[in-house]
Amino acid sequence: MEKAIIVYWSSTGNTEAMANAIADGVKAAGGTPELVYVDNVNVDELLAQPAFAIGCPAMGAEELDESVDSFVSEIEGKVSGKNILLFGSYDWGDGEWMRLWVERMQNAGANIIGGEGIIANLEPDADAKAALEAAGKQLAAF
Repeated sequence: MEKAIIVYWSSTGNTEAMANAIADGVKAAGGTPELVYVDNVNVDELLAQPAFAIGCPAMGAEELDESVDSFVSEIEGKVSGKNILLFGSYDWGDGEWMRLWVERMQNAGANIIGGEGIIANLEPDADAKAALEAAGKQLAAF
């Protein structure tokens, strides 16, 4: 894939760090990452891609941030057959928001890269960064 779009929302910088690790993986695979804050995404350009990534931390009672939830609702009916990498950070809980998000996108017909989302407790540690970079390489392969 010539360009890999990585859409994200981050409040503390942890999910942004995850997006940057994915971008590193895309670069390592010879691709060109494009990091886009969710409020600035061009939906038509995004949906023209065979694969893309979306990142959002867990908010409140383990749910997506309002802006990301709105964005996901906008594209949900148009992602059938798309390959999507989901990622995000959390502070507490057990990752329920990610499991629900993965299920939501799979129910919309999307293929989740790696079969599940990638989560990190607060700032991504070395293991999380390695998983994110590997996922970035997968993203670049589409």
